[in-house]
Amino acid sequence: MDRISNERGSVMTTKSAATPARKRASNIFQEARSFSSFSVDDLKKAKEFYGDKLGLDVAETEEGLELNAGDNAVFIYPKSNHTPASFTVLNFAVEDIEAAVDELDSLGISLEHYNLPDIKTDERGIARGPHGPTIAWFKDPAGNILSVVQPKEFD
Repeated sequence: MDRISNERGSVMTTKSAATPARKRASNIFQEARSFSSFSVDDLKKAKEFYGDKLGLDVAETEEGLELNAGDNAVFIYPKSNHTPASFTVLNFAVEDIEAAVDELDSLGISLEHYNLPDIKTDERGIARGPHGPTIAWFKDPAGNILSVVQPKEFD
C-alpha cells in the first residue's frame, strides 16, 4: 500500500484514503417513543368515527386527536387541504376477520371492493390471497384507508 499525506500532514494508506469513514449507528431512536400520524379534514367527524363508532380511546389535544388502541398510539391532525392517503394508514389485527367485517357492517361502515391484478376482494370485501394475510379495507370520514387484518397465525 502506498502512503500519502493529506493537507494536514497526516499520513494514511491509499486504501484507507479511498474508503469512506464508517458511520456509527444512532442509539437515540431505539429508546424514543414512536407513533404514526395522518391528517383529516374534520376533527369532529374523526372523533365521532374513531371514538363512537370504532370504540377507540380518543383524547383531544390542542394539535389534534390521539388514538390509543392497545399499546399503540396514533396522532390525527387537522389539515385544511387534506388529501386522503392512497394507501392504508392504519391496520387493526383481528383474530376473526369474518366477525370484524360483520361488526363494521353493523356499524354502517362500507368495505372497499377491489378487482386489481394484485388485489381482489370477494363479495364481502375480503381479500384472501395465497401470499398475504386475509384483509378487508374501509375508509374513515376523511377518506383515509384503514383495514382489518387477520394474520396467518389466526388462520
